[in-house]
Amino acid sequence: MSHWLVALFCIVLAVGPAVADDRANLIGTWRLAGGEIEFQDTGERRPLYATDRVGYIIFTLEGRMMGIIEADGRKAPQTDEDRARLLRTMVAYSGLYRLEGDKCVTTVDVAWNPAWIGTDQVRFYKLEGDRLVLTSAWAPSTNFPGKTVRVYVTWTRVK
Repeated sequence: MSHWLVALFCIVLAVGPAVADDRANLIGTWRLAGGEIEFQDTGERRPLYATDRVGYIIFTLEGRMMGIIEADGRKAPQTDEDRARLLRTMVAYSGLYRLEGDKCVTTVDVAWNPAWIGTDQVRFYKLEGDRLVLTSAWAPSTNFPGKTVRVYVTWTRVK
């Protein structure tokens, strides 16, 4: 066996336990601590929603992720515009997740936005004790047409 194959094999063995540890550390319920959206063209960063936001994300032992984020102050809709505003002020989806290096990939099977169903939602993750930071890849914005954005969301473990 050549030296580079031995080296690759050793790297795979070293990374495997780290991913398993991260998976064990992800399991549980996390409360939203903050979120920002970054615009690729200007570098501007602003709060994910203009008002305070609430949310939870749950990772189960069986490999399911469920998450919801909504802006504070949402009210029962009275008009079509109210209903449209509710869609713009939340994100919710669930599916089976897997870890691939520094990525958490969720294959979505239910979502507030039907366009996400059947897709892989990729988030870069960083665990720091009881703090989890998830960062999306750059993508076209659904709320800011013509803009490319990425989102940073910080969670704290619920105890």
